Amino acid sequence: MLIGREKEKEALLSAFESGQSEFIAVYGRRRVGKTFLIRETFEYKFAFQHTGILDAPLKEQLSEFRQSLYRVGMGRKALPKTWNETFHLLEDWLESLPEGKKVVFIDELPWMDTTRSNFVRALDHFWNSWATARKDIILVVCGSATSWIIDNIVMNYGGLHNRLTKKIHLHPFTLHECELFCKSQGFGYKRNLIMEAYMAIGGIPYYWSFMQKGLSVAQNLDRMFFEEDGELAGEYNALYASLFKNPTLHIAIINALSTKKAGMVRNELLEKAKITDSEHFSKALKELEQCGFIRKYTCLGKKIKDAMYQLMDNYTLFYFQFALKNANGDKTFWTSMYNSTLHNTWAGLAFERVCLQHIEQIKKALGFGAVISTAHSWRGPGAQIDLLIDRNDSVINVCEMKYSKGKYAFNEEELEKMQNRIDTLQTETETQKTIHLTLITSNGVTPGSDTHNIQSMLTMDDLFV
Repeated sequence: MLIGREKEKEALLSAFESGQSEFIAVYGRRRVGKTFLIRETFEYKFAFQHTGILDAPLKEQLSEFRQSLYRVGMGRKALPKTWNETFHLLEDWLESLPEGKKVVFIDELPWMDTTRSNFVRALDHFWNSWATARKDIILVVCGSATSWIIDNIVMNYGGLHNRLTKKIHLHPFTLHECELFCKSQGFGYKRNLIMEAYMAIGGIPYYWSFMQKGLSVAQNLDRMFFEEDGELAGEYNALYASLFKNPTLHIAIINALSTKKAGMVRNELLEKAKITDSEHFSKALKELEQCGFIRKYTCLGKKIKDAMYQLMDNYTLFYFQFALKNANGDKTFWTSMYNSTLHNTWAGLAFERVCLQHIEQIKKALGFGAVISTAHSWRGPGAQIDLLIDRNDSVINVCEMKYSKGKYAFNEEELEKMQNRIDTLQTETETQKTIHLTLITSNGVTPGSDTHNIQSMLTMDDLFV
């Protein structure tokens, strides 16, 4: 059953109402649910569908494409030698079908672009010379290699420039969508446990599909990560290799960024990863950002050249911090350390990251969702603010994010630390904007907490909208 994705589903179905042929690209990182979205939305009814083959040579790609044409009813044909010939076979098949919109779905498109195959040029010719001369073709393409889709389809400056009629960047589930998924599966998890799972595996639907009914989140994480045949135990090795043709540089960047919570500036990252600055390095950074593994941000008052790069993928961070360090092969590693200091420290940092992944929900809860604003972090002398939202209405929300299993014990000393950080921020940046202190906790604050100097308080529930 398709969970959420209402806007994306509406965008796909609107192609049936169009008076022209439609070219739609759906892209997003591995396991985010692109193929499932397309198949469910179109109810598995395609005039033609095909999936590219990873690392297969041209001849095998052409042969499998012809085989896909056989499956939908095309008669036997000689094996085409080029992609142009192959797309001509597709044209012949589509022309033989009755009137009405015809949905063509090509999955894992990047895998079909083998060396010197001229695949993109042939696709360009198919679309521009044949499909656009008709009004009944809906061409939907997708692939996990997000950077390839962006470079060759979305941002193509050749024959496919501005040919896309729709582009859908499919993002991971939000907490709200994960909650809907849990309800659909009858897990019975309260929001604190959904948050726990999200902090470990993020909003990747494929990862959530491994959760088993009747087990706690901790038991499920043990089973998926720490058992010998756990579904996510070997995911890391496949994750980056499936997205990038030569992932060595990407993995070096990820390894370096995993060592510093707040992220690194470019030169610091180069030094830590022992990488030489180059166009390849810049491209790898851009690709990791496009796929959502890292975020690039500027500290308030800093220039773009001083941008920070921060690892944001929940699964990758959990894998580095715990799965790799389980040297003894403890199959109950997570449940055995559930209330330990190590767990609580991890949860505090992971909660901050989830807040950063739900900035739109925070803005909505604070009542300024329609106000133009930008999110920043900030570092100053002896002070650090992980999230502040700089608004066009002359206000800056400084967000303090605090995780606890119960209500947060907020006291005067903690408030003084927060105020000192704000004072340092105002001094260093010389901002003339009004500062609103915003406290975001997992479960609220203890009764009697001194919160009179806090302009707004949110809880975990506000992230589930």
